[in-house]
Amino acid sequence: MVSPGLTHQILSLELAFAIRDCIHSHSGTCRVLTAPFAVNLNADDKTWIEPDLMVVCDPKKLNECSCQGAPDFIIEIVSPASRKMDYVKKNALYLDAGVKEYWIVDPLKEHTLVYCYDEEMVPAFYPFEQAVPARTFPGFEVIIAKLLGDTVI
Repeated sequence: MVSPGLTHQILSLELAFAIRDCIHSHSGTCRVLTAPFAVNLNADDKTWIEPDLMVVCDPKKLNECSCQGAPDFIIEIVSPASRKMDYVKKNALYLDAGVKEYWIVDPLKEHTLVYCYDEEMVPAFYPFEQAVPARTFPGFEVIIAKLLGDTVI
């Protein structure tokens, strides 16, 4: 496994902070967690994953070692080694497990693909310069390009 690069690390942390701040400003109780943190996706000890970033709103799903069941919101930041896994395999796993919203942030292509599984919507593409709204957290939106600042992709 290759270590995440600078762009990946910046995006992961900045997205986590932005989502956490939104949750706190609305007195929410959801938890924002970043990799490495294990998720037993179907709470059946069969499908284990480690998303780059997740939001879990049911505290009963969390224990010291893992999340037992599907997180509400997942973000994967694509790297060359994870491209097929993030776009195809994880997308299918998250849909089947009951994840509400899944973002695929792609630094190489400079866009974010958003799936809202609970609304059965067609996925939406957002260029990094455009605000990406989160349906799971009304009022939250983020411009990925601003999170990156002067970072070279």
